[in-house]
Amino acid sequence: MFKIIGVLLGYYLLGIFGAFVGYIVGSFIDRYRAYGAGGINPLTTAHRQTVFIETVFILMGKLAKADGHVSQDEINHVEDFMQKLGMSSAHRQLAIALFKQGAAPGFNIEPKLQEFMAVCGHTNSLKQMLLIYLIVMALSDGRLDAAEEGLLKEFALHLGYDQFAFKQLLDMVLGQSHFAGGQTTSVTALDDAYKALGVTKENSDQEIKRAYRKLMSQYHPDKLMGQGVPEDMISMATAQTQEVQAAYELIKKSRNM
Repeated sequence: MFKIIGVLLGYYLLGIFGAFVGYIVGSFIDRYRAYGAGGINPLTTAHRQTVFIETVFILMGKLAKADGHVSQDEINHVEDFMQKLGMSSAHRQLAIALFKQGAAPGFNIEPKLQEFMAVCGHTNSLKQMLLIYLIVMALSDGRLDAAEEGLLKEFALHLGYDQFAFKQLLDMVLGQSHFAGGQTTSVTALDDAYKALGVTKENSDQEIKRAYRKLMSQYHPDKLMGQGVPEDMISMATAQTQEVQAAYELIKKSRNM
């Protein structure tokens, strides 16, 4: 949109040369609005992707060691997680090495979290996606034990989430997980649907629609890649959009929206 405005305005003011300049400036503005600062500078995006993937798997290693022991089941869960992400062979090897690094006894996560915040911390979507990946991994065995939840709270605090914001995000991801594969038929399905969208039964139809649209925008693949989520880690966000969609459809049906 802005590149068209730029072309027209540039041509009006400076002729053909002005139209060319207007196109470039407008394209930059369109990319910034769509993808954030990383969408304008490919080098910035590449750096964010590197830091993002390093942080994800180092913290996963730390999370797996939360109870003091990395079990074979937890290793299998991480391998399944990488398979679901559709990661390239090179990224899988790197991820395994990073996971082992994070799981090493006494490994200090502070420097990695500080680096993440310095490079990615100003982009809320990246902070939220990092936490979502970690929560999904912690839930991969069907439960969240106290040690895992405590460590997730610690991670969240470093990322700028207070206890209330973390609990809200945790409930939302838990709610979405109940819609994996489509509609759910459990007796708590409608309650789960509201949690999946981060709303309650007291919210109006318009508020629920806005929450739904906001989540769909946050999980949009092009937006996430532009902000620094590696392309082969986008499938997780795609799965989340399907779960959000299923939850929203159930709420709409229950409300005759």
